[in-house]
Amino acid sequence: MALVASIHVNAGWALPEMMLKDVEGNAVALREQLGENGLLVAFTCNHCPYAIAVWPRLIRHAATLKAMGINTIAVNPNIHPGYPADGVMAMAEKMSEWAIEFPYLADDGQDVARAFDAQCTPDLYMFDGEGKLYYHGRIDDYWKDETKITNEELMPAAELLIAGEPAPQPQHPTIGCSIKWLG
Repeated sequence: MALVASIHVNAGWALPEMMLKDVEGNAVALREQLGENGLLVAFTCNHCPYAIAVWPRLIRHAATLKAMGINTIAVNPNIHPGYPADGVMAMAEKMSEWAIEFPYLADDGQDVARAFDAQCTPDLYMFDGEGKLYYHGRIDDYWKDETKITNEELMPAAELLIAGEPAPQPQHPTIGCSIKWLG
């Protein structure tokens, strides 16, 4: 496990027109996942301790975001033969085990992760209702233990987005395991 931080990407770039597959092999168009007020795209996986620690918050926040008109999708870029715990069958098991109520999609060719310049799991991107990047940062200021969080960051950003306000600054990078690039 190599610890990496997400990299800065400029706000305002457009959500790309790309396709992914759900755990049943169905094609899912990324842009079609936009909610009325936006979309949170979370690059994540099943085995990374950083991603595992954040999953409960991501699932909980996704429900609140949905009520705000912001959909959520999780994208697993680690469909890699060396990491069977991140395989599509394991993703389906985690959806059931963790009661994930939003799409968990496989980026088996890692094209989507490359298009986003995603670096780690988790790596979060929130787009507005027009599909323009609004927020690229962490969920909060303490990945490991929810009881030690002193600053929520994702949800206040979503509230600003809904209010039509400028995105919060600074946007702190996420940290997590490096994406397991195929080559």
